[in-house]
Amino acid sequence: MTTELSELSRDLLAVRDQRDRAAFGRLFDHFAPRLKSVMLRGGLTDGSAEDLVQDVMLAVWHKAAQFDPHRADAAGWIYGIARNRRIDLARRKPLSQPEDMPDLPSLDPDAGQVLALQQEANHLAAALDRLAPEQAEALRAAYFDDIPHRRISEMTGLPLGTIKSRIRLGLERLRHELRSISP
Repeated sequence: MTTELSELSRDLLAVRDQRDRAAFGRLFDHFAPRLKSVMLRGGLTDGSAEDLVQDVMLAVWHKAAQFDPHRADAAGWIYGIARNRRIDLARRKPLSQPEDMPDLPSLDPDAGQVLALQQEANHLAAALDRLAPEQAEALRAAYFDDIPHRRISEMTGLPLGTIKSRIRLGLERLRHELRSISP
């Protein structure tokens, strides 16, 4: 069975069965930066992310006896611990109380903002109409319909590079056309 396991799973088994410090070091070197990155993207600060990673890796060392390669590979098992620790951390944070919350400005736009947005939208529509049709279509698909470039390529039957070029050239042309609009 161990010949079918990933190198990381074999290292975790070595930690589980022999308390192999070198194998744990390899696991730490592999997972610590990845876990930190995931935690930072999840909204933690740098210090909190590092603390959580240390906690997760300590749990890996102490709970290695619970690892079963038939149920999950090493990555899945370790990321599961990290996910659970992140949830625990979020649950321990006190919730903001209504009196602690700052007063937010009104989100309703005033008449001047509405007029300015309408004018900008009109300028953008006119500038899009002045583009080459294939550039305008690519831009509308990518930015208005939020379709990934690869999907646009599949839908049109055109190479991905062509789609990306049309979008890039269209954006350059739009930038030029819209320079007259002051921020």
